[in-house]
Amino acid sequence: MSSESSKKRKPKVIRSDGAPAEGKRNRSDTEQEGKYYSEEAEVDLRDPGRDYELYKYTCQELQRLMAEIQDLKSRGGKDVAIEIEERRIQSCVHFMTLKKLNRLAHIRLKKGRDQTHEAKQKVDAYHLQLQNLLYEVMHLQKEITKCLEFKSKHEEIDLVSLEEFYNEAPPDISKAEVTMGDPHQQTLARLDWELEQRKRLAEKYRECLSNKEKILKEIEVKKEYLSSLQPRLNSIMQVGPAGLLLLIVPIYRNSHQHHMKVLIVLHPCQHLILSVSLILATLEDLIIVLIFISLRTSDVEHSTFSYVEERCWLHSHCGLFSFSSDLLSPDSVLSCLYPGDHGKKTPNPANQYQFDKVGILTLSDYVLELGHPYLWVQKLGGLHFPKEQPQQTVIADHSLSASHMETTMKLLKTRVQSRLALHKQFASLEHGIVPVTSDCQYLFPAKVVSRLVKWVTIAHEDYMELHFTKDIVDAGLAGDTNLYYMALIERGTAKLQAAVVLNPGYSSIPPVFQLCLNWKGEKTNSNDDNIRAMEGEVNVCYKELCGPWPSHQLLTNQLQRLCVLLDVYLETESHDDSVEGPKEFPQEKMCLRLFRGPSRMKPFKYNHPQGFFSHR
Repeated sequence: MSSESSKKRKPKVIRSDGAPAEGKRNRSDTEQEGKYYSEEAEVDLRDPGRDYELYKYTCQELQRLMAEIQDLKSRGGKDVAIEIEERRIQSCVHFMTLKKLNRLAHIRLKKGRDQTHEAKQKVDAYHLQLQNLLYEVMHLQKEITKCLEFKSKHEEIDLVSLEEFYNEAPPDISKAEVTMGDPHQQTLARLDWELEQRKRLAEKYRECLSNKEKILKEIEVKKEYLSSLQPRLNSIMQVGPAGLLLLIVPIYRNSHQHHMKVLIVLHPCQHLILSVSLILATLEDLIIVLIFISLRTSDVEHSTFSYVEERCWLHSHCGLFSFSSDLLSPDSVLSCLYPGDHGKKTPNPANQYQFDKVGILTLSDYVLELGHPYLWVQKLGGLHFPKEQPQQTVIADHSLSASHMETTMKLLKTRVQSRLALHKQFASLEHGIVPVTSDCQYLFPAKVVSRLVKWVTIAHEDYMELHFTKDIVDAGLAGDTNLYYMALIERGTAKLQAAVVLNPGYSSIPPVFQLCLNWKGEKTNSNDDNIRAMEGEVNVCYKELCGPWPSHQLLTNQLQRLCVLLDVYLETESHDDSVEGPKEFPQEKMCLRLFRGPSRMKPFKYNHPQGFFSHR
C-alpha cells in the first residue's frame, strides 16, 4: 500500500525552470504577503480564547485522525488507501489551521512586546523627569540653605562695644535717635565708626614710618661714627700691654642702646677681641660676640673666653640663662661647631706630659670647672699647636685669628638660630602638634589621620639599648654628642615608635629615624621591607622635606611625613576576610598601584599637585 500511495503522490510534484513557474511563484508571494497583512489585521478581530479552544479541538482531531490512519494501515484491505487518503487530506486541513493559529499567536506576541516596550519607554521617561525634578529640588534646597547660612564679612570684624561706641563716636555718625531702635542702622553706624578709626590709625602708621626712617638715618650716622673708631682701636691693640684691657662696645638696635663689656686677659685674647671688632663692621645682624644678646626673645647667652697661661690654650664657658632645654645647654650649643671638635681633649699635645705628672687621666673630668678647649676657640685666639713638634709656649698669630673669625661667627649665628627654631618646634611637639608652615603644606596631602601623641627626650644609654636601633649604633652614628628623642605616632590600634638622632649640626646634617610598628605584632626594618622603605623616605629622601632655606622645618616635616606614611601603610594593608565587620583602616589615599614586586612594596611617594601616591 505504501508503494502505491507513493506512486500516486509523485505526479503532484512538478519541477520546472521555465518562465510560467516564475510567474506562479511571484503570484504566490504576493498572495502570501497580502494574507500576512490580512492576518495581522484579523488579530484585532479574533478572540484569543476562542482561538485557544480551536487549537485544542484541532489537536484532538489530529490525534483521532492519526489513530484511524494507524488502525487502517494495520487492518489492510483494498479500500483502505482511499480512506487513508481522505483522512490525510483532513489532517492537512487541520495542520493548516494550526499554522494559522501559530501565526496569529506570534502576531499577538509581537504586538504585546511592542506595547510593553512602549509602556516601558513611557515609564523610563516619567522616571527621568522625576529624577530631574528631584535634582532641581535638591539644588534649590542647597541654594536656600546657602542663603540662610550666608555670613557677611562685617561679622568677622571686632567692633567696639555699644557703650564705647555711643560715648566716643560723634553724633553725626552715632545718630542715637535713629540707631537705638533699629539694629540694622546701628550696625551700619558702628561700621562707619570702625572705618573712621582705621583711617586715623593708617595716618598714625604713616607718621610712625616717617619717624622710623629718621631714626634709621640717625643709626647710620652713629654707625659711621663707630666705624671711624676702628683705626684707633687697632692702634690701641697693637701698642697696648699684655695686661688687662677693658673694652666697651655699644650696639644700637631697635632704638635701644646696649653696652657689651669684654674683659681681655693676656695676649691671645687681645687677638680674639681685635678679630671680633673687625668682623662687626662686616656682619649687620651679628649677635654672637663673646656675650650673645637676642633682643627679640630677651634671652641672653654669656660665653666667656679665658686663657690658661700654664697650659697655653683658650677655653670657653657658655650658658643660656632663660632656657633649661638640652637644645640650648652649653655642651650642645658650642659642641661640634666644626666636625669632630667636641672640646673634651686638650688641643696642646704638650699638656699630656703635664697631666701625667699631676695624675690627671682625662681632661673631661675638669671640663665643667675649666671649660671646653674647643679647637675653633684656639684659632680665634691665634693659637696653633703642631702635633709633630709639641711646644710648651705658643705665640699667638693674628692672621690665624682673622682668617677663622668670620666663618666661625657665621656658624655660631646659624647654630643659635637653628636651636631657637627647634626650641619653638619642640614646644608644639610636646603637646602633640606637628607644626607645618604654609611654605611646606604642598608636601603633604590635605587629610592626615595619624597623629603624634608623644615626643620626649631620651638618654644616650637608653637609645643604645633599643633593639631596633642596632643598625645606627653599629654604623657609628649614635655618638654621645648627639641629642636623642622618642616620638610615638598612633592611629587606631597601630602605634609607631620613632627613635630620632639629632646631630649638633642640624639642619645641615639631617636627623636619623629608626622605626618600630606595633600592629599585628612588632615590625621593624629587619622583618618588614615596607618599614625599611618608610625609613628611607625620611632618612634618604630628606631633601624633598627641607623646605625654604635655612631648612629649620626639616624635623617637623619628617614627622609629618611619618604620619602620612603610616596612613598609607595601614590603608593599603590587605583585609582579613575571616574577620567580620568593616576594615579598621578604610582606604582614603589615592594610589595608582597598591603593591609592587615580590616583597609587595607599598606606594609611599606623594605626588603633588595630582594628590596620589606611587612607587619610587
